[in-house]
Amino acid sequence: MKKSFWLLVLLPGLLWAGLSQLDFTQARQSIMDVYGEKAGQRFDRWQQLIESNQSRPEAMQLQLVNQFFNQFFFIDDIKLWRQNDYWATPLEFIGADGGDCEDFAIAKFFTLLALGVPEQKMRITYVKALSVNQYHMVLAVYPTPNSVPFILDNLIPDIRRADQRTDLLPIYSFNGKQLWLSKSKGSGQLVGDSGRLKRWKDLQGRFGVNHLNKPSIKLD
Repeated sequence: MKKSFWLLVLLPGLLWAGLSQLDFTQARQSIMDVYGEKAGQRFDRWQQLIESNQSRPEAMQLQLVNQFFNQFFFIDDIKLWRQNDYWATPLEFIGADGGDCEDFAIAKFFTLLALGVPEQKMRITYVKALSVNQYHMVLAVYPTPNSVPFILDNLIPDIRRADQRTDLLPIYSFNGKQLWLSKSKGSGQLVGDSGRLKRWKDLQGRFGVNHLNKPSIKLD
């Protein structure tokens, strides 16, 4: 895979620091150096997922990406990263073979972006999961600007419309550019730039292979 692949699939609308210098071969080697040989195999499967499904219908892309990442382990940040709240990059999530809810949502967001799903259709959404009385993060995908979104969630295997997820209370959502406060299962109120979110901004600065954090435990 050529370096230009990364520029094509990850840069539109998201000018992450250092990403223009990311090389596929270097990325794979760096992941193996930090996380081990199995991490390199996961990276290969992730790459194959992206390469093989560029022309698939969007609904199928959502299913494939959701299924791929929902096989990863769920583990709290304090156990994996020794931090109370750490937002891992997709490379760190794939390398570690797991993370908590925001890591699932972030990895799905970037992978769908790589598959050609427009950024403006997607929002990483912070919710309260009423069934477990905990705050939680999912990925919402809007087929049209005014439609009820589909929810990709690591808590359940299937994708459902937001109006079928009465167990989720939306609070706010964001993508690479904008931030919304949620008033309903719909689009919510635009309140500004997503750069206001400190952890999202921090993740942007750690996106390259020179910022791979090593987990405190091994999951695979």
